[in-house]
Amino acid sequence: MSLFSGLEKFGLKFSNSMELFEEEKKDAGKKDGKEAEAKIPTEEEFLLEKTVRCKICDEVFKTKTIKSGRLKRLEPDRDLRPRYQYMDTLKYDITSCPFCGYTATNRNFEQITSGQAKLIREQISSQFKRGSVEEAPIYTYDMAVDRYKLSLANDIVKRAKASEKAYTCLKLSWLLRGKAETMPEGTPEEKKAKEECRKEEETFYQQAYDGFMKAISQESFPMCGLDQSTVDYLLAYMSYHFKKYDVAAKFLASVLTSQVASRRMKDLAHDLKEEIMADMKKNNTP
Repeated sequence: MSLFSGLEKFGLKFSNSMELFEEEKKDAGKKDGKEAEAKIPTEEEFLLEKTVRCKICDEVFKTKTIKSGRLKRLEPDRDLRPRYQYMDTLKYDITSCPFCGYTATNRNFEQITSGQAKLIREQISSQFKRGSVEEAPIYTYDMAVDRYKLSLANDIVKRAKASEKAYTCLKLSWLLRGKAETMPEGTPEEKKAKEECRKEEETFYQQAYDGFMKAISQESFPMCGLDQSTVDYLLAYMSYHFKKYDVAAKFLASVLTSQVASRRMKDLAHDLKEEIMADMKKNNTP
């Protein structure tokens, strides 16, 4: 009796001489070679198109967004820059209307007052070149950087809070860091281009630092969805980056003595404190 008798009703015909485990043996052999390597998903597989109606011009357009739950989160940078497997999600955190130029972070795009909308129409939309916002199956770093800069221009025009402008600058600096990490440096021209990218990253990082320092004296928490412990740790790390050890120590103390800071945030603050102390000792800083 054939092992596969009865499959005729499905329209399938198999030879009586077919070995049950023949293919399994072949597959086992393939697993040792390149053919068995797991397929690396493309960036496009993690994206979907979202339909948006612009609050300024009432036009409807599509924008790229991340499929929730699909990406594996990796360990973030020391300054909390998010990292994910296979792609940089920061590239898709800006929504930009191709009709009028209104641009903002995904979180803030719908949050605009009538007064701010008037300012956008007068100072952005009146000059905006319709269709100049590029679209593609995936966004390159350069396309994403352009969107962030347009978002920052909108922030300035609509007189956004200092924290909003600071957070846009911070994300832009993170984005430029990601871009630099992908840039080759095999030729003098490539090396120079990478250095310029790093300089631009540092410029926006400084703007972000200045903006958050201003915001904590004027605004209440949370800021841009960040609680006080997160902002304090972030400013501690950025102060350390700019060699402002006394300022960093003040913010770290705030995190370490906080009654509401998470265990993870306190661990990060403790590790940073140890690093700062070692750095100060090495450089004989009082």
